[in-house]
Amino acid sequence: MPFPCITAGRNFRPERHLPFLIGEQRYGWIRAEDAELLRRWPQVFELSAAAITLSPSLDSTENRTAALARVCEFLVQSGRIRGWRDERYTIRNSVTAAPLALIERAAARFFGSLTFGVHGNGIVAGDGGAPRLWIARRAQAKHIDPGKFDNVVGGGVGWGYGVRETLVKECWEESGIPAELAGRATPGRTIHVLAEIAEGVQWQHIFAHDLVLPADFVPRSVDGEVSEHRLVTIDEVLALIAAGEMTVDASLVTLDWLLRAGHLAADAPEVAGIDVLFSNHGA
Repeated sequence: MPFPCITAGRNFRPERHLPFLIGEQRYGWIRAEDAELLRRWPQVFELSAAAITLSPSLDSTENRTAALARVCEFLVQSGRIRGWRDERYTIRNSVTAAPLALIERAAARFFGSLTFGVHGNGIVAGDGGAPRLWIARRAQAKHIDPGKFDNVVGGGVGWGYGVRETLVKECWEESGIPAELAGRATPGRTIHVLAEIAEGVQWQHIFAHDLVLPADFVPRSVDGEVSEHRLVTIDEVLALIAAGEMTVDASLVTLDWLLRAGHLAADAPEVAGIDVLFSNHGA
């Protein structure tokens, strides 16, 4: 049986959702059952049985941003959106494209808009043996996946940041990795997640990176979002992945490295179907 993260990363049924369109192009997926919540804003959304379309009268990034902000405020007040972050994400279908609108990070999964994440495998070379990995346990106060294990570095690409900038920022905030060391990270692959989750839809491109850490380096949380760092063997991290004790995102990023580094066979039954989630990237 494949690892549960592989199934979870593509757990999506389009028939239960409506495409969220701007113009003729899809920029997200909204649960069909949530469509009724949006009928109170006919000046913002055009609803049909086939799609939810942002009104063409909202003809600029600023106008779209302002209109969606009012909608998000209501959705928060009604309890449909939780975990407000005061951080803006973009509505765009490429990390290099200009945004069509900016929305609160917590709202991205309601609209199922494409988000971008950066994760890093913290690798400690083995002294004549197999390498080990630094992993992090998410703080219990985290809104998503509290207490689960994560990569030593992981975070979303917010508006105003690029992929490498986010990597360096998250390296310091989550694990106290200085910028000079973080800059040595090398890209792995991009992981494409499309999944139904409690908040709506997670549609995300995750840019995986590998960072070899000195043997004497010990990570520490700077921003309080990590409750524990742990140095684990390959067998130990595989056990955490198999048990679902590591987040889906972090599990896939770890498996990406294990496969590329030859520590896991590409034809192993545990990774059957994983290739559909991967593509190469140069970020």
